[in-house]
Amino acid sequence: MSGTGAPAGGDNGQANGGQANGGQASGQQGGAPRIQILSQYIKDLSFENPGAPASLTGRPQIDLGVDLQAKRLEPQLFEVELKLRIDAKSPDGKPVFVLELAYAGLLQIVNVPDDVLQQVLLIEGPHMLFPYARRIISDAVRDGGMPPLMIEPIDFAGLYRSKAEQLAQQRVAGSPTGNA
Repeated sequence: MSGTGAPAGGDNGQANGGQANGGQASGQQGGAPRIQILSQYIKDLSFENPGAPASLTGRPQIDLGVDLQAKRLEPQLFEVELKLRIDAKSPDGKPVFVLELAYAGLLQIVNVPDDVLQQVLLIEGPHMLFPYARRIISDAVRDGGMPPLMIEPIDFAGLYRSKAEQLAQQRVAGSPTGNA
């Protein structure tokens, strides 16, 4: 599976690979920034339905947890992993189901400056993977005997900003006072 709308050239962003980038020579070394999903896959999927069949009626309270990770595999090749955890509880607090999904994509990122690379990996990467992860979750919940669960879109930019602010506050709180 792939899909970003970016051209699927086999040149790995190399200017001498025998393919041109549409004739847009901008003086930048290799052209416009490009993000392409080369592969996407389920790394881990767990669905527990401890209350079945008694819990299969009614609307449970849903708690969603999101975690993002990215790592460089090669100079232009990155793995972005989107981890989603869903805890569903009945109105009286009993567990209805628990779903954990680790969904990852292998992304080729070309001509993106290092100062914005982390933002691309933790905002654009998950944004591109999320619709597929959402469908997997919906299908698993439906196959577990419940109505399909359609997760609302996630604001990955907001999550990134929030995490960055949290890290900045931790650095300020943990930094020594005064310079020796």
